[in-house]
Amino acid sequence: MTTGLPFDDIRALFKIMPKADSEAAALATAHDAQLTKPPGSLGKLENIAGWMASWQGQHPPRAARTVVAVFAGNHGVVAQGVAAYPQAVTQQMVANFQSGGAAVNQICKTFDLGLKVFELALEHPTADITQEAALSEQECAATFAYGMEAIAGGCDLLCIGEMGIGNTTIAAAICHGLFGGKAEDWVGPGTGVDSEGIKRKADAVRRAVALHKDHLSDPLELLRRLGGREFSAMAGAILAARMERVPVLIDGYVATAAAAVLFAADPSALDHSMAAHCSAEPAHRALLERIGKEPLLDLGMRLGEGSGAALAAGLVKAAVNCHNDMATFASAGVSNKD
Repeated sequence: MTTGLPFDDIRALFKIMPKADSEAAALATAHDAQLTKPPGSLGKLENIAGWMASWQGQHPPRAARTVVAVFAGNHGVVAQGVAAYPQAVTQQMVANFQSGGAAVNQICKTFDLGLKVFELALEHPTADITQEAALSEQECAATFAYGMEAIAGGCDLLCIGEMGIGNTTIAAAICHGLFGGKAEDWVGPGTGVDSEGIKRKADAVRRAVALHKDHLSDPLELLRRLGGREFSAMAGAILAARMERVPVLIDGYVATAAAAVLFAADPSALDHSMAAHCSAEPAHRALLERIGKEPLLDLGMRLGEGSGAALAAGLVKAAVNCHNDMATFASAGVSNKD
């Protein structure tokens, strides 16, 4: 059972989500056919350019203003011995992002991407999901709304990332709650726990889902019980991007688990989103299959912090620039096929 109003405004948004613009997609296809290259020779880059146009609702598509949004949260479930690093590392890494020292900073600099870091009450970890709900409905809805501010100021493409000690356990609990199977199916080493740590993670996930099992049919209720602040905020950011026609690149396992909540609420809710990469976290590939996403990259990365999404944004920018700025056969004086 839900408690009422806080989630109702979110549920209402699913009913009015914009759809892809078929006219913009058709213009992209027609323009691509005139570029100085054999048809289909840029492979998936051609599809990416068309996807960007269709979801932005315009042709030509844009990718100049790309934002990487990193959401940081802390989790009470860390008390169950599920993490290799102390919880203080979340705050320390936020400071590293802000000072420009993290991997994502270097990738953003390489591809001229904007970076926003959202620090979500790190001094107040969520409740331990093996003992009680992570958040109240009011807290979850408010954090969801806060995440929607990620696109404030406008952007052409949004990359979703996160930071939070213990959050691969939370991701596993969300996936186990949404898709079933065994707890062991959804857990992995995260930031580097050993085999005993993985057993503790699976045990925590199993107990958490069992505790909340009577309340998991509603994806938003599942989110507030098994999730955390960065998960709520990432879901909010993805949905806000849909409402404003901003395409989205989703990072690794944790970010994809947050996105999966939206998918469970409405399978079309992620149509404006692409999976940036497949993480080395073992369950990520299975999760991508569940939500019907094929990753753009598969490089064995498992860092989080939006690093895979930022790297994939470089591909998207290249796809858009090729589509927009290549010469046509007519403008270049190159003979086309008869």
